[in-house]
Amino acid sequence: MSELPFYLAAFAVVLGVLIVVHEFGHYLAARWCGVKVLRFSIGFGPVVWQKRLGRDGTEWALSAFPLGGYVKMLDEQEGEVPVEERYRAFNRQSVGKRSLIVAAGPLANFVLAIVLYWAIFMVGGSELLPIVGDPPAQSPAAMAGLRNGDQVRALDGEPVRTWEDFRWLLLKKAASRDAVELQIVGENGEPAARRLLLDAVAEEGWEGDGLERLGVRFYRPQLPAQIGKVEPDGPAARAGLQSGDRIVEVDGKPVAWWHEAVLGIRQAAERPLTLVVDRAGQRLAVDVVPDAISERGQRIGRIGIALAESEMPRREFSTVVRYSFFEAGVRAFRETWDKSVFSLVMLGKMLVGEVSWKNLSGPVTIADYAGQSARMGIDYYIKFMALVSISLGVLNLLPIPVLDGGHLMYHMIEVVRRKPLSERALAVAQQVGLSILFVLMAFAFFNDLNRLFGG
Repeated sequence: MSELPFYLAAFAVVLGVLIVVHEFGHYLAARWCGVKVLRFSIGFGPVVWQKRLGRDGTEWALSAFPLGGYVKMLDEQEGEVPVEERYRAFNRQSVGKRSLIVAAGPLANFVLAIVLYWAIFMVGGSELLPIVGDPPAQSPAAMAGLRNGDQVRALDGEPVRTWEDFRWLLLKKAASRDAVELQIVGENGEPAARRLLLDAVAEEGWEGDGLERLGVRFYRPQLPAQIGKVEPDGPAARAGLQSGDRIVEVDGKPVAWWHEAVLGIRQAAERPLTLVVDRAGQRLAVDVVPDAISERGQRIGRIGIALAESEMPRREFSTVVRYSFFEAGVRAFRETWDKSVFSLVMLGKMLVGEVSWKNLSGPVTIADYAGQSARMGIDYYIKFMALVSISLGVLNLLPIPVLDGGHLMYHMIEVVRRKPLSERALAVAQQVGLSILFVLMAFAFFNDLNRLFGG
């Protein structure tokens, strides 16, 4: 619960930025097309703050329910318009101008994503290399022949530079095919090809941990579970653990390697834990209570021990990824396009039943991810904001009445019919659109609650 304010603040910043950018897109397009803007509101419902600015006296407002926003324009369909200002009414504009104004909101979200990715790719940062660990027996990765230390160099012919590249390409391929070809280099330096089946994530998508269902794990060096250093005054020191002790059991479970001991300790935050250690050939049982710390949005246990420097793995696990101005721009455009197309493909597969509706997320899950990404660092948080901005742009372009895409659909029908839809048809369409949105929101909230309470 102590992290709740932080998570809510991270969510509020993401939501606020995306809403302002989206509505500002509508606002700028309306002004460019000569339409008078009456109100620019962040949120819906009663106005809690307002200020009039500009030659037109546009009302800039903050409303009571900030889950959205709107730009109110001069429009004869919404009230009386003085004769001398009718040329500035939204409904008096050509279909092309009206469509531009409507589409400008989602387009602004795509532009924001491009700008954010562009900045991240230029600044660069340290990224994990795509090195896999030992997969569980009988998992798709094990059956493909992947082994501890294999580094992925390409996936279906596409170069793989980082772990994130590897994960994204797997996710993208799983939406359209049942297997991928991996080009790897083994720990011994020998190149090889592996065929990885994707059936395990074909229907459920990445609900939960899709990589784990494939058996794809990050590399874990096989190092003995021998303590090299003990932090003074830490839980391990207070419990009497010493440098040179080799951990052989964690809460009754035998361990052979360092990463196995660490995993058992991480899962016991602020919970009494019994370690059995080998000290100079003698076995001792030691009770310790790991401290609870937050790491990448998760609560984990830590007792204050480390490997000896002589046992530290010599292999490089990360690389610095940075692009030039133009390379970063090209990659930003491609990243935004790929994720937009992927979102549409996944939505289509949900509609025809090929992908589980469990993949649909609501505000609770988004808030959780916002907090987690903010904990992980500013680069992760910015990438998360870019991803949500893309999702918002795609969602708003869907041909659902009440959304921007629904209004664009009206305009296309108007072009074909050579006259606008009747008020009755628009009213019916609005009701249908609201019903569709209600169903989507119900699914999203159900999934949120299921993740929250169902584990």
